[in-house]
Amino acid sequence: MTAGGHRFDPAILRDYDIRGVAGRTLRGADAVALGQAFGSILAEKGGHTVAVGRDGRTSSPDLEAALIDGLISTGATVLAVGCGPTPMLNYAAATLPADAGIMVTASHNPADHNGFKMTMLGRPFFGPDIRELGRRAASGGFTMGEGEIAPREVFDAYVTRLAADARADADFHVVWDCGNGATGPAVKTLTARLPGRHTVLFDKMDGTFPNHHPDPTVPANLSHLIAAVREEGADLGFAFDGDGDRLGVVDGDGGILWGDLILAFLIGDILARHPGAPVIADVKASGILFEEIRRLGGRAVMTRTGHSVLRTKLAELGAPIAGEMSGHIFFADGYYGFDDALYAAVRFLAALAARGEPLAAWRAGLPGVLDTPEVRIPCGDARKFAVIDDLAETLAAEGVEFIDIDGVRVETADGWWLVRASNTQAELVVRCESKTAEGLAAAKRAVAARLVAAGIAPPPDLR
Repeated sequence: MTAGGHRFDPAILRDYDIRGVAGRTLRGADAVALGQAFGSILAEKGGHTVAVGRDGRTSSPDLEAALIDGLISTGATVLAVGCGPTPMLNYAAATLPADAGIMVTASHNPADHNGFKMTMLGRPFFGPDIRELGRRAASGGFTMGEGEIAPREVFDAYVTRLAADARADADFHVVWDCGNGATGPAVKTLTARLPGRHTVLFDKMDGTFPNHHPDPTVPANLSHLIAAVREEGADLGFAFDGDGDRLGVVDGDGGILWGDLILAFLIGDILARHPGAPVIADVKASGILFEEIRRLGGRAVMTRTGHSVLRTKLAELGAPIAGEMSGHIFFADGYYGFDDALYAAVRFLAALAARGEPLAAWRAGLPGVLDTPEVRIPCGDARKFAVIDDLAETLAAEGVEFIDIDGVRVETADGWWLVRASNTQAELVVRCESKTAEGLAAAKRAVAARLVAAGIAPPPDLR
């Protein structure tokens, strides 16, 4: 062991991963210390091999190199899988003789951000694990050793695995929007192996994201995809976030399916083969989804938001599938249990072929509700959780019943509204849903009033 501690900027140690502004709150020295602390913790648990990958951000190569230096100094063997989507790194960690995995990525965050997503011994490394990593780095109690880099080529094996579950009769015209993120090369290679006709947008990786930001939860970021689907008369379109673990879907009419409806579409075949199985969704999901799970004979499980949370819950309950409103879809049915948007897209096409009707027709048959997308409101990291605590105290004092799994979710006569603190960005996240226009307007007014009381100006979406 050796001394010489390192203190991270507290703002970058988040609940699910580590993220900051490259060159400001997140530097090369942080990556080295992360590697030292992570490698030391892994060694104490009996592991020594770490798969490492990176996305296409401009800061990722330098951060990856610094991370590897830190890991090697602890005696770890680093299986370097190179540049690609986070699911490719997770595939490597699941299929290679690896004890852990670290991906250099800031997912859907702005171009000047970066960070690290981690797994250890087959499970996500998050929450208390990240807090312990911060303490270990500060103490400087690092294991010392002589590790090595062992490059591993997994791209072809990963894409081959994705294509393995494609249906030969999934003969659709599909538009794929890679958003200049890390999915581009994999999508280009994958679509060449799939039946049907495929149009791929923005497949060249570019960490400046010159065409649009790669976050499929923001409607404006789907405008290119929607236009291409309509212009080409395509059956549907897919969009991906910056590191490829979140999926966006639009139907042939250009209508957006948010993550909860993506999950609702996928569960029919799965619950037919796994009757009574749990289906996990986060607190932001529509009531339509939970009703659909029950209608199809599944057991609806609501949990707090967070890709690490859902992946952990999936394994804990032995569920075949889980999904998050933001587009993280987890398949344990036939796959590895991690969130992979490319694999989810392949399974989506298979489900569409099995259903035998246009996606827009399926959507039209759902119960009618009106809702908001995820409304994101800037709120400092130091303040956002205090706002939620104060809101919960106020609701409790007023005798208002609410679900406090993650933030506050208040059920109304014909819908619900939610306010929660984002764990990945300095934001509050709001959603409202109702079966009537009047109910949706009332839910928006209720949330807006609560925000005003907290000293926060409601955005136009809630007025």
